Amino acid sequence: MKKIVLIPDSFKGTISSTEVCGIMKKSIKAFSPLTEVVEIPVADGGEGSVDAFITALGGTKTKVIVKGPYFEDMEAYYGVINKDTAVIEMAVCAGLPLVENNKNPMKTTTYGVGQMIAHAIQSGCKKIIMGLGGSCTNDGATGLAAALGIKFFNKKGESFIPVGGTLSEIERIDNTSCIKELSDIQIVGMCDIDNPLYGPIGAAYVFGPQKGADQSMVKILDAGLMHLANKIKENLHLEVESLEGAGAAGGMGAGIVAFLGAKLQMGIETILDTVQFDKIAKGADLVFTGEGRLDSQSLRGKVICGVAKHTKALSIPLIAVVGSIEDPIEAVYEKGVTAVFSINRAPIDFSIARYQSKANLQLTMDNIMRLLRLNK
Repeated sequence: MKKIVLIPDSFKGTISSTEVCGIMKKSIKAFSPLTEVVEIPVADGGEGSVDAFITALGGTKTKVIVKGPYFEDMEAYYGVINKDTAVIEMAVCAGLPLVENNKNPMKTTTYGVGQMIAHAIQSGCKKIIMGLGGSCTNDGATGLAAALGIKFFNKKGESFIPVGGTLSEIERIDNTSCIKELSDIQIVGMCDIDNPLYGPIGAAYVFGPQKGADQSMVKILDAGLMHLANKIKENLHLEVESLEGAGAAGGMGAGIVAFLGAKLQMGIETILDTVQFDKIAKGADLVFTGEGRLDSQSLRGKVICGVAKHTKALSIPLIAVVGSIEDPIEAVYEKGVTAVFSINRAPIDFSIARYQSKANLQLTMDNIMRLLRLNK
């Protein structure tokens, strides 16, 4: 083989996408040393998104002091690729790991995310790719908006920065003082869920509990998001509550569309467009992809099927190497996947298997390469 492209997601909780690429490349080179190997590590918008883009395209990290989940000062970072494109992980300053045992989506904020956006714009970035994943917030991006100059007023006419528990206090939204440069910036939100903003399958009910919300808090948060949607409709003349992905990251999906004019896009499509996958893959003999678990969710725009759509159009074989296989997977072959291999060697619990993942991936790749060599 002359050229193989690697574009795996991470195996959540075990191997990063960059490490997966490294293990795959090691096996390929051991059995086919002259083969060109192109590595494109993937992250879905959560932790590792900045590193994945920088690894794939080159670039730099920019450090900046912003507000954390409880308005405390902290050091955060974003990536700059292609000279004028910023990659921002909202979880860097508004993520669950930052609050640990102090989870409270009634009080946490996305203000720091807005500060990162402002810093990127003022540094000359013309496009911003935002990863909407792993948040500890439920403020509908109002904190982010406030950091960019958008004003929120209560019934007394007082300006304030809303959080999840005070969204219902918003009486008026004024975006006339938003930073001027924002109008010339292209913003894309990487979003791999299709939940609406509020309701039984909205941000608060589905994701609130994992952020520390009990049943009574969930009701308050949900009512707040509904109120925010009504005020956005009343003041900004936009209906965002039913957009696919509106409920992502505590309502940030809806918020960045309403406040920033952003476009929500499946994470894998954002990555494939940004790295110019079709151009890179042209002429490849084979593509490897993978993720921690192949299941019904994988068919809804996740990495494997997102890549398969493109390799199928390019008539390039696609092999998916995964941690585990759940549910019937026949549909992935119709999508364009040539073959699927699980790295698990024995029926053991994930709590044990996770520590064997790197060795199991190496062995699986070795065996696949032996088969490919035999076929040759």
